[in-house]
Amino acid sequence: MNENVIAPILVRARQAGVSWAATPIKRRLAVIARCRHAIVANAEALAATNPRPLADTLSAEILPLAEAASFLVGNAAGILATKRLGLGPLWLTGVRQEIRREPRGTVLILAPGNYPLFLPGAQALQALAAGNAVAVKPAPGRAEPIRALAALLEQAGLPDGLLHILAEDAGPAAMRAGYDYVVLTGSADTGIAVARAAAETLTPSAMELSGVDAAFILPGADLAVAAASLAYGLRLNAGATCIAPRRVFVPREMEADLLSRLLAQLPPAAVIPEATETRLVALLADAESKGARVAARNPAVLSGASPDLAILNQDVFAPWLALVPVADTEAALQAAAQCAYALGASIFGPPAAAYALAARIDAGSVCVNDLIMPTADPRLPFGGRRRSGFGVTRGAEGLLEMTVVKTVSTRRFGPRPHLDTKLNGDPAQLLTLLHLLHGSRTQRVATLRSFVTKAKPR
Repeated sequence: MNENVIAPILVRARQAGVSWAATPIKRRLAVIARCRHAIVANAEALAATNPRPLADTLSAEILPLAEAASFLVGNAAGILATKRLGLGPLWLTGVRQEIRREPRGTVLILAPGNYPLFLPGAQALQALAAGNAVAVKPAPGRAEPIRALAALLEQAGLPDGLLHILAEDAGPAAMRAGYDYVVLTGSADTGIAVARAAAETLTPSAMELSGVDAAFILPGADLAVAAASLAYGLRLNAGATCIAPRRVFVPREMEADLLSRLLAQLPPAAVIPEATETRLVALLADAESKGARVAARNPAVLSGASPDLAILNQDVFAPWLALVPVADTEAALQAAAQCAYALGASIFGPPAAAYALAARIDAGSVCVNDLIMPTADPRLPFGGRRRSGFGVTRGAEGLLEMTVVKTVSTRRFGPRPHLDTKLNGDPAQLLTLLHLLHGSRTQRVATLRSFVTKAKPR
């Protein structure tokens, strides 16, 4: 697809977006409320557009998408409401200040292949709630789920021209077309390419990129819970989840027990894309050559891994994890910091110690005594750091990212000292004002005394 195809789509979106942005937010949210009910009513048919088993799609895509819609219906109006500020600086007495949130205009969503309904769907609903027009570029072979959601939105009353599903190869052309905001969910390499394209048009963006997530096992952790959670991370979506656990830092004396428990409940072998499997096999061989042991191959489990292994700094989208034995928590933090990715992390251990450690971990999301699932709470913003991207989606913060700020200052009464040429030409008076407003207590007292002394009749 080239720009000649994208251009009329973008023009139509801009035209539709003008009236949509002017539509009262309650009416916009009414469309999303009806869509939410349609998602539930058509849950099985919607899930059938996804190649995963029905139960997996219902739990990992349909339910969180309905929750995301519910969050918007109940909270978006308050989050996006104009905020009037209270009393401001003395020299602005009589000025009313307010902060408005306005739609960006047109939002381009570059969707991933691993969760082709929930991730772009939640982002599209946020963008629409904020008053934008939206275009979604699906991942290859993953257009059907988002097309099905678009049909439900149309049935729910979404006006024509506000939601466009682009061709699967439209990414480069869409980036050149000039959308007002871009949301990417994808690999770090894709993020680099999109960031370069966005720089050409100075287009702001949010990028939720890959993770090679850390899991920390603390002394006193319930290893049964930790092992079951790690096995779940390997099983969910056949390991193709950006915040699946990959680097598991465990005290040396606990590694054997954790490994035994984990191997006892590994999920069945997953179907892995050929190119990904070739890459994973090579990285496992490299790890073996450097002293790690491959305890299982599909899902892949490494034990005795060192933090400098190549696989521990690679976003391989397959079911794998590595147990990295460490001396203590400080060593685990130092080892974790060697990885360039910082999307999410999990901690298993006594709550107080785990909670304290959460404050020290460099990651966008941290789960204590759990992993992955809590991050689907629609109230939480989601995003990464460093090579895992920037900006957030979901939650109040993600909704606000779909808007731009406008401030409005209204002079109602009071002095206009900036128009007083005598005052503005007198450094002494300005210094007096500065000392009175912002000086130390001693400075303020001295300035007041000087002012009173000068004001006394002679």
